[in-house]
Amino acid sequence: MFTRVWNKYLPIINILMKRSVNGDQTLDMNRSDFERAAGGRKTKFTFNVSLHKGRIQNVTNPPLLAKELAVKLQEDDMTRPLVRRQDFEFSMNTSFQLLIKNIPIPTPDEPTEEVTDASIPAEDGK
Repeated sequence: MFTRVWNKYLPIINILMKRSVNGDQTLDMNRSDFERAAGGRKTKFTFNVSLHKGRIQNVTNPPLLAKELAVKLQEDDMTRPLVRRQDFEFSMNTSFQLLIKNIPIPTPDEPTEEVTDASIPAEDGK
């Protein structure tokens, strides 16, 4: 139902996904595109989903709008490598703004802080 709309915005979404490494990105979209695609049906146009390796994680029954976005991102040759390599959070508000957040994935090579005896202050003998 919303595939055409996502096809229209996909090149811009791809650019914003790449830029999201440096900070959250927002895309203002046209309300009439979504209303036309819904065909007069009552549809919830807001959503908030996290994608982990291209799959929706935080919602058991995501809105159709979010499902179709995730499918489109997985099918597209330009966005598929991004969504498989990085985690993203997508949210759309009532003003038809799509917010794209890049969620950093911790790497196992990063050293973790260990508490040692040297880092614990010694007590005075008073």
